[in-house]
Amino acid sequence: MADNKKKQNTLNKANIFGIIIFVVIVVGISSFGSLISFVSDYKWFSEVGYTGTFLTKLRTQFIIGVPLFIVLSVVFNYYLTYLKKKYFKEMNLTIDKGDMKKIGLGIRLGSVILAFFFSISVVSSMWFEILEFINGQLFNVVDPIFSQDIGFYVFKLPFINGILNFLMAMLFIFIVITVAFNMIIFTAKTTTRMRSGEKVIDFEELSQKRKSLNDTIDKKTITNIINQVAFFGAAFLLILGIRSWLRSYDLLYSTRGKVYGASYTDIAVSLKLYRVIAVAAIAGAVTFFMGAKKKNLVLALAMPAVLIVITIAGGIVGGAVEQFIVEPDQISKEMKYIEYNIAYTQKAYGLEEVKEVEYPVKYDLTKKDINFNRDIINNIRINDYRPIKQVYNQIQGIRPYYVYNDVDIDRYTIDGEYKQVFLSARELDQTKLDSQAQTWINQVLKYTHGYGFSLSPVNDVTTEGQPILLVKDIPPTTTTDLKITQPEIYFGEMTNNYVIVNSGEEEFDYPSGSDNVMTYYEGNAGIELSGMNKLLFTIRQGSLKILISNNVNSDSRIILNRNIIERVNKIAPFLEFGTDPYLVINQDDGKLYWIIEAFSTSNKYPYSQPIDDFSFNYIRNPIKVVIDAYNGDTDFYITDETDALALTYREIFPDLFKTLDEMPKGIRDHIRYGQEYFNVQAEIYRTYHMENPTVFFGREDLWEISQEKYMDAVQKVESNYVMFKLPGEDEVEFLLSVPYSPVGKNNMTALFAARNDGENYGELVLYRYSKNENIPGTNMIESRIDQDSEISPQLTLWSQEGSNVLRGNILVIPIEESLLYIEPIYLQADNENSLPEMKKVIAAYGDIIIMEDTLEIALNKLFGVDYNTGEDGVGIQDKTTKDLIIEANSLYEKADEALKNGEWTDYGRHIDQLKKVLTQLEIIEGIEVEPEVIEEIDENTVEENTVEENSTNE
Repeated sequence: MADNKKKQNTLNKANIFGIIIFVVIVVGISSFGSLISFVSDYKWFSEVGYTGTFLTKLRTQFIIGVPLFIVLSVVFNYYLTYLKKKYFKEMNLTIDKGDMKKIGLGIRLGSVILAFFFSISVVSSMWFEILEFINGQLFNVVDPIFSQDIGFYVFKLPFINGILNFLMAMLFIFIVITVAFNMIIFTAKTTTRMRSGEKVIDFEELSQKRKSLNDTIDKKTITNIINQVAFFGAAFLLILGIRSWLRSYDLLYSTRGKVYGASYTDIAVSLKLYRVIAVAAIAGAVTFFMGAKKKNLVLALAMPAVLIVITIAGGIVGGAVEQFIVEPDQISKEMKYIEYNIAYTQKAYGLEEVKEVEYPVKYDLTKKDINFNRDIINNIRINDYRPIKQVYNQIQGIRPYYVYNDVDIDRYTIDGEYKQVFLSARELDQTKLDSQAQTWINQVLKYTHGYGFSLSPVNDVTTEGQPILLVKDIPPTTTTDLKITQPEIYFGEMTNNYVIVNSGEEEFDYPSGSDNVMTYYEGNAGIELSGMNKLLFTIRQGSLKILISNNVNSDSRIILNRNIIERVNKIAPFLEFGTDPYLVINQDDGKLYWIIEAFSTSNKYPYSQPIDDFSFNYIRNPIKVVIDAYNGDTDFYITDETDALALTYREIFPDLFKTLDEMPKGIRDHIRYGQEYFNVQAEIYRTYHMENPTVFFGREDLWEISQEKYMDAVQKVESNYVMFKLPGEDEVEFLLSVPYSPVGKNNMTALFAARNDGENYGELVLYRYSKNENIPGTNMIESRIDQDSEISPQLTLWSQEGSNVLRGNILVIPIEESLLYIEPIYLQADNENSLPEMKKVIAAYGDIIIMEDTLEIALNKLFGVDYNTGEDGVGIQDKTTKDLIIEANSLYEKADEALKNGEWTDYGRHIDQLKKVLTQLEIIEGIEVEPEVIEEIDENTVEENTVEENSTNE
């Protein structure tokens, strides 16, 4: 008997050992991929210099997870052991030592599994919140209701709520286990057969044991359950009370009232309701515990029942207050809260310091003004980046696999002149290689990088309507003083695959006639494929060729994450990144760099209106990421030292961020105000420029972003980088601007602009136009173009002759105290390989619209100046009153003659020109020419012509 028992124990131990070995093997296989990823990621972060950033997450999870796991294991093991002992006592069971060990092992294993599950859940979801809680910086702005710094809501409160949610989940698990345990005791009937030493628990149908549910769950059983969960229930109610108190802060994000944030009803009713519930829940925790211990069911459940009643009553009262007190007098009741919403929305989107400038538009530009502002004129963009991209790809692609992915706009000092330019990187797209050439050697070892870029001024084209290339060809050539020393592009927007450099295979550098120039990489990017690294990355990349290729040696290096967007997201996934990186040529060293905008966002800013289609109500653009196109060096520069989120991230990841002063000057000269950030601000500001709560309540001065006719469709005007002078400034600036119109109207009410240059970077300026004047908006100019008797027929004629007429962005250029509107016109033949050609420039000034071959001719005709030669001419603006009267008489006679001859097209054209001349007389001399004058001219002319025709017929 003893021998059999010993053999049975030995067999049990062997089975347990086998199970452990099996579990270890399963866990090892399942975690092998994660281990490979971890080791390879560690090596990559070491290569890019951010090992500390990589280990921050792991270190935090380890420091928090291990102690939490140990504590939870002990707690679960203690409680489950307690329940086991209670079960044996209640059921009067006798268990031998062998079975007891098995049960103990099962309890310990279950405790470990539960502890592991909860620990992993906490550290994987809350590690970053924990670091933000510890390192969170102040916003130095307090909310208007509770007077807490905004940092409390962004960094502290989410962590506190996370901890409370975790504790609630833990208590729920303990309560479920306790209730289940008591139900098992109640329903189980146990008999012990002493002959075999085997315990048997027989479960019988509940219907056979009791006649009804009331008989089954008797008062004694419920009392026993409540007594055992006394502590857990009291703790649950206590946490519920704390959460109810904290819910008061959620009112700052309420959507009940007229605006986002706590409203009159929220403060008058909901705030008090949450606090009453909090106090009642804490009191309920005490009464529940006392009632459970005294086995008094009524005392234990009284306060939980009261909580339900209070919650229902509070909801009814809140609805009644909103309907019968607030809505009949909404303006006065919500006035204070609307003011909060306006102020805090402006702060959250960086709009509280917009400099508003009254801009009284005058139409008094002269040739002297044009000459004086030649630096503005010389940077008026008559090209558009989208047609330019197509042109670059056609005439500068050189080979099928070279691609211009995007055209960027920037400014450079070229030959001593500050110029706005287009530029684009010539990247190598491996998918464009011939299908027969898409081998592993070509894609990984040979075709590794793009080469060079193209650059052209925004304001000039060739006689064929194509951009004038200041930098072109391979290798890059230029007739300017631009410095280019390292044109190879190993990191870019199209570099989506890994490559291996310094292999036994020469890399393709660039084409030269019918031959190719080859090279070897001389930079410092990449991880050496020596020792175990070769096997590691063979597994990671899933390519056996890395391991067996004779071309891959110990000097070879594998370059990973070459796509610059993927690269920065890999390093700093907690940031939001812009989708439009732009290329920079550092004139100090002649090397190519990429700049990517990085944004910090939050949805926890009190009273701030969330923007449509986005999940945040706070945004800044505090970080510029600079990436070396050759070496892949990636640097994060903080450009806004006032952003609490960026400063918090710097505390968490001290090795990641640099100050703006550390940025090389050759790159710093080219930082731009983020266009995506500006677009968000512009969208918000069209509503939140209204600071009077009464006006805001009625949306009386609501704006919209103006519209334009771009190519062949009507769209919102894109924000554009332009160059002009701000009022009171002597130098031309690189600015980002967008026009506003009143909702549903075509006139322009304001121009919103962001400054980019030097110490003024980041300043926002709003040009406000007089509401008493009808300042033409972009869509109004577009309509006038479509109605112009000279321009519209010409555009229609081109369309009928087999060409596509493409209309570029319309630009609004402030000059002195006037506005000049410029729109380029492209023609593109209706065939697959044709290029868009910039053929005409439309210029609008005041009520005059003209279309000419070049901007120079258009300005000469408008203002009488050829700014290329500096010679004076006679433009529309420079004609005397006598000249205009003579011209008006001449046009009237021509119109009359055309009418007599039945030449209706010429008649309409002459009448339209006559209207413009009469309008110009009004501008120059103040002679008011009413529209009825023109109508009378038309009617009299037609009447005279009709009489003459009748006489002839008689």
